[in-house]
Amino acid sequence: MSHAAITMPALSDTMSNGRLVKWTKKLGDPIRKGEAIAEIETDKAVMDVEAFQDGYLSGPLVVEGTEAPVGQILGYIADNLNEIRSVAASAVEAPQPNAADRNIFAKLAVEQAPVSAVLAASMAATRPSPLRRPSPAPGASGTGARPSGMPTRPEAAAPGMPVANPALSAIAAGPPYRVERASSLREAVARNAVASAATPSFRVTAQLPLEPLMKAAHERQHSLTLVLARACALTIVAHPLFNAAYTPDGLARRDRVDIAIAVESGDGLITPVLRDAASRSLAELARDWSNLREKVKSRRLVPADYGGATFYLSDLGVFSVVYAFDSIVPVGASAILSVAAARRQGAFFTLACDHRVVFGADAARFLETLAQQLKDPGNLLA
Repeated sequence: MSHAAITMPALSDTMSNGRLVKWTKKLGDPIRKGEAIAEIETDKAVMDVEAFQDGYLSGPLVVEGTEAPVGQILGYIADNLNEIRSVAASAVEAPQPNAADRNIFAKLAVEQAPVSAVLAASMAATRPSPLRRPSPAPGASGTGARPSGMPTRPEAAAPGMPVANPALSAIAAGPPYRVERASSLREAVARNAVASAATPSFRVTAQLPLEPLMKAAHERQHSLTLVLARACALTIVAHPLFNAAYTPDGLARRDRVDIAIAVESGDGLITPVLRDAASRSLAELARDWSNLREKVKSRRLVPADYGGATFYLSDLGVFSVVYAFDSIVPVGASAILSVAAARRQGAFFTLACDHRVVFGADAARFLETLAQQLKDPGNLLA
């Protein structure tokens, strides 16, 4: 009897685990080498898992919706129908929260200010356990069984022990609650934000004319965000430090301008990249941008679609209430441009910069050149 294991693949360099979204084949179905047999959700997209040989899908199969580390067995490929194992007898159940999950609050930093005496006394009166189940709603009856999700009411430390994070203590003083597991994309955004927050940065804001460009882009049926990305790319050509990135060994200077554009995916933020945005025509970039937007909608981006940007653009101009905002400089870039809603006097453009790469005067000159680009829509739309 021959069973070849189907394992959780590493679909990117940074992937440590993935979520089995669904099996596209059923138990016992014939499969061909190269055929899609499952869909895996990574931190940025949903991607197909392809069969590595001919055969038949065999169990035990990991239950759809289960998250698993790279390398874990998800199912098997059998050589023939007689070798198929029953999935019902040995299906892999979705994992229950482990000790690390149950102690999520205990693992957080412990260098905190003391809790108020009232709160401390209230928490100390509860029975010791890592987490406490939420109380039932007034008037509700129940057996105290744990609801779905992760109930999370942290207990106070034993007398003399350090108190947990003040924010968590404040949560504990309020109504019952639970922590719902974030999607893979939201977890990735959180990790990237923490990593980016360590960048020593500064911000420069300018009010630039935008109405002429908006009118020209509308007349030619081009996305304003796309045209702004091209304006940034051409500005970077004149100020190449904004295409560099800091490394401990020196500045990484890139030979091509790749602009990442922040896009809301419905479940988080993702930044598809327009490659070689300074050298290619707007028509070419528009085709690429249309394809990338479709991939975002269907969650079919691959790492090559969103990795390795040299400059970032975030445009919230579609929200008329947004007066001005700024963004965190992503790791691997020296700057990100935030564009607010256009008004009669212009729109506020905020350039956040890595101070290890560029300085205030560099940022001012960048915005001056960008202003000239925006005043010449014909050049951008050519």
